[in-house]
Amino acid sequence: MTDTVTTQLDAIHSMLAAGHRSLRIERHSLILWGLTGGALFLFGEYILTPDQMPVVKQRAVAWLVFLAVVLGSVGVVDWHLTRRTKHRRDQAWSFVHRQVLKVWWLLLALGALLQFGMFFFGGGYMVHAAWLVLAGVGLYVHGLFSEELLEWAGALMIAIGVSTLAFQLNPQTSKLIAASVFGVGLPLLAMILDRGKSHSAWRRLRQSMLWLLCVLGPPLFVDRYASAVTVPEAPIVSLETFLHQSSVSGPQIVSIPAGTKIPVKVEISGDLFRGGQETIWPLVLANPIEAMMVDGQLSGEFRFAGEDWLRARNSLWIRIPSLKAQLTREEGPVVRTDLIAKILRKNER
Repeated sequence: MTDTVTTQLDAIHSMLAAGHRSLRIERHSLILWGLTGGALFLFGEYILTPDQMPVVKQRAVAWLVFLAVVLGSVGVVDWHLTRRTKHRRDQAWSFVHRQVLKVWWLLLALGALLQFGMFFFGGGYMVHAAWLVLAGVGLYVHGLFSEELLEWAGALMIAIGVSTLAFQLNPQTSKLIAASVFGVGLPLLAMILDRGKSHSAWRRLRQSMLWLLCVLGPPLFVDRYASAVTVPEAPIVSLETFLHQSSVSGPQIVSIPAGTKIPVKVEISGDLFRGGQETIWPLVLANPIEAMMVDGQLSGEFRFAGEDWLRARNSLWIRIPSLKAQLTREEGPVVRTDLIAKILRKNER
């Protein structure tokens, strides 16, 4: 008798849970959006590059149009596939489903506009984190009305996005993590969905940790081991020798001593200051470095004396935390700013 009552209560709880979580996300939706997002993160830097479109405004508009076309096309395909699936199951679009879709498209539009605005106001280092957080919010909201596992995955995506900023990961690592979360994480999530079944928090935690391991393991492995910087064997010459060479061909390593003055030429535009080619910041090198040259051009690899080679695009961290204008009787009008230029060595990443 007791077993019968327990079975009936479990059945009632299952029916109540199914009624509360009536929404159902289709597996093809997660696969479509995941593969699209992963491909955009992996190959986005080769699309509409500064070399192809040097004017920032034109590149920003082109990127906005490109994102609208790609995301809109995926959305149309997803909608048709979902409609066909619902028709095969003899289901209709519920009111809650339509509202959740509106939230999802609102988040996608917000992400596209944020990326568009970063062309003008900076903050491009946050683009991967922003998309992770927005997609995580979308999954979490969807999970509130469908499956618990989506809530857990959405919360983890938000945490991953925030962590990429908190740990100051370089853009290459952030890109790999974002591509893995979308390209690997969402299709994997589609495979392990259990259609709204009620499980204990411990089981959900185990599922989430396994998902997190599969998502973060590959990009961190690639970043740690497969992205080691290698340079060809080349002679080391001093900066003075390099400057007096009549012609340069092949690889060379140029040794630049500490104390070398490196002028930073700044192009100024707008209606506040008068620009010109003579706007120069005279910076002084604090430590000796060795730079790799190929046919007289910087290849992007450098190292401190006696240390491993680094790639500038992944290791150089530049911040301007403050910019303040002052007007005093002693100095007149003055603009003061802080510039922090730091090299992230491998043991700091």
